[in-house]
Amino acid sequence: MPDPRETLNSRQKEIMKTAQQKGFVSIEELTQTFEVTPQTIRRDINTLCDQGHLRRYHGGAGLTSSVENVDYLTRQVLCLEEKRRIARLVARHIPEKASLFINIGTTTEEVAKALVEHQGLRIITNNLNVATLLSSNPAFEVIVAGGVVRTRDRGIIGEATIDFIRQFKVDYGIIGISGIDADGTLLDFDYREVRVSQAIIKNARKVLLVADHTKFGRNAMVRLGHLSEIDALFTDQQPPEEIAATLAEANVGLYVA
Repeated sequence: MPDPRETLNSRQKEIMKTAQQKGFVSIEELTQTFEVTPQTIRRDINTLCDQGHLRRYHGGAGLTSSVENVDYLTRQVLCLEEKRRIARLVARHIPEKASLFINIGTTTEEVAKALVEHQGLRIITNNLNVATLLSSNPAFEVIVAGGVVRTRDRGIIGEATIDFIRQFKVDYGIIGISGIDADGTLLDFDYREVRVSQAIIKNARKVLLVADHTKFGRNAMVRLGHLSEIDALFTDQQPPEEIAATLAEANVGLYVA
């Protein structure tokens, strides 16, 4: 049987290669890269998705796996400017001298960078990258959860982490996510990380979800919860109609950077 990749044109092969490197490709980015119309790129993406190479997401396409996330170094640069805009918007909603949970994720790490100039924050985190960033401010108190450190992203997970989180009740829980299904289900790849995030949701007075547009409709295997369990979603584009309707019905705030 012939390899279906042999039927792809050179541009489609380049699109697939870019998606494998980055985890996600946007229609806007590809239009500029190849100097073709958005309609042409959509046709290319349809071909790649129909052959099973990629999966359609809001505004583009990405890898198909629901069991394995894009590697950490790739996620650090994926939609970096969008994540920074989201982070700056979140930071404007965090008052001085607030108490926070911040979980694992490249977007939450950008939020930490945006919070460095605040005063008097008390931060509890299971993310060593966040702890390192925020401990540079002497006016902060940074508390690091115990548990097992994942070498790939310096996140801390496990039963000890969950028990530690449960000892606190804070003003804001800032969490990231791997995917938001059309029905509002929040999805991630690691059930141990999910259980920590669930503990954060239960022990924060307000929960702020940070997610760029590539997370809309993205598939992952583990259910974290539902959009109705958070207080606000911070993102960089208007979400698809189904997700927007779910947010409105649950009276969840929507902030678009």
